[in-house]
Amino acid sequence: MNEQPILLMENITKVYSNGFVANQDVFFSLKKGEIHALAGENGAGKSTLMKILFGEEVPDYGRILLNNEEVKIDNPMTAIRYGIGMVHQHFMLAPSLTVAENMIMGMEPKRLGLIDSEKAVKMCREVAEKYNFSVNPVAKVGSLPVGVKQKVEILKALLRGAKILILDEPTAVLTPQETDELFVQLKLLKENGHTIIFISHKLKEIKQICDRITILRHGKSMGEYEVKDLSEQDISKLMVGRDVVLKEDKGEVKRGERVLRGRDLCVQDDWGKAMVKKVSFDICKREILGVAGIEGNGQREIAEAVTGLIKHYNGNITVKNHDISKESIRKIRDLGLSHIPEDRMTYGVSADSSILDNIISNRFYKKEYNNSGMLKKKKIFEEVDRLINDYLVKCDGREQTVRMLSGGNIQKVVVARECSSQPDIIVVNQPTRGIDVGAIEFVRKHLVELRDMGAALLLISADLNEILELSDSIIVMCQGKISGYFPQAKEMTEEELGYYMLGVKHQSEEDLRRACCEE
Repeated sequence: MNEQPILLMENITKVYSNGFVANQDVFFSLKKGEIHALAGENGAGKSTLMKILFGEEVPDYGRILLNNEEVKIDNPMTAIRYGIGMVHQHFMLAPSLTVAENMIMGMEPKRLGLIDSEKAVKMCREVAEKYNFSVNPVAKVGSLPVGVKQKVEILKALLRGAKILILDEPTAVLTPQETDELFVQLKLLKENGHTIIFISHKLKEIKQICDRITILRHGKSMGEYEVKDLSEQDISKLMVGRDVVLKEDKGEVKRGERVLRGRDLCVQDDWGKAMVKKVSFDICKREILGVAGIEGNGQREIAEAVTGLIKHYNGNITVKNHDISKESIRKIRDLGLSHIPEDRMTYGVSADSSILDNIISNRFYKKEYNNSGMLKKKKIFEEVDRLINDYLVKCDGREQTVRMLSGGNIQKVVVARECSSQPDIIVVNQPTRGIDVGAIEFVRKHLVELRDMGAALLLISADLNEILELSDSIIVMCQGKISGYFPQAKEMTEEELGYYMLGVKHQSEEDLRRACCEE
């Protein structure tokens, strides 16, 4: 590997108008043909640093050198001209367009004043063949598996001449098999002289694929290291400033009475597409039932049906033997059900309200906090301050606006609200997505504690390590159906779950119904 850096970011400093210091004198370097990890807690400054490199933000101080020449990157088009491409965690693709139409957007080949579709397909086919990516240029993006969409995003950047690729959480929604395939392709890109910045919270993957790592903490650089010289524990300690334990030491499951039951659940989306197809399951007290599956295979719809967010479903759902099909969300909650939603910013919090208002929002009407329409403010303040302290929410106080918190601390606000109401059942969807190792450790530990205290948990997660670490039993979703049920989660592996997620393996419907459902 060439030791001379091809890119240097020196003394990068960015202070936002509210006084928040996102980056302070950060140094970051890249060598040609390396895969370089960028790691740190949420709020550590990773996103800001990469936005500066890609021209989405302008630093207050510092400079960028590309091939020993200082450059000014003030917008993404400039970054692309300098050979820098970025693949965002949430794909920037139009699902109704074809692969080719997405890839050539903004650089459409023309013939007689019109878009030359034939040439566009040829361009996309050539770049796919050049980099050994198996992609059909004429397929509609909306019909593609998530792993192929990831390839399309990478090819979009390569088609525009990217030599430096920024990949933001590229494996967040991939199966182990899809992740392995992506890593093969990233190594081929590296061998062809491309340089990759790999942003990830998955330390195992950083160790597997990356050459060097830069670690940020509180907006400052903790240094650049050779990945081979650090253990996963070393990396997490540099990120958080202390030792972190991500492997939960769970006791044996001691299932109690059944408290949540689904029978022949069928859900369609707004366009009439069947998303959940005759799914049945039971969950008992003191049990964590994990739901694994590639996103878009019905997991979200199951969570929304169980929590009352959608009513247009067929089948039956009972909470503690109470049919909830016609019940309001408040009534379902009053039955003892809590919900940590997939999208915390849309469904988990009111971002422009205070921490106090967010935490009290699910209980302000109860007699404990409300006296005939008059809020018991002293009681409320004491409760919210206690939860901020108990759940380790880093903030300026109960009146701070939630939007000003880091992702991990926003998630802690949601967890504090949902888990402090003594729930009997908790529906947990992507509890640690996009949060740092310190917050992950806290949230996972707390979920296990709730299980041990008698709660039943429906855990949906794209992180298979999380599913295996936390679950007592597991169901796997594929194309809206349960493809496998495993009553002993500890006997499963990520690779085996991946086969069921892809539909390569599946159990018979008769065996599944007998295994999943306690009649």
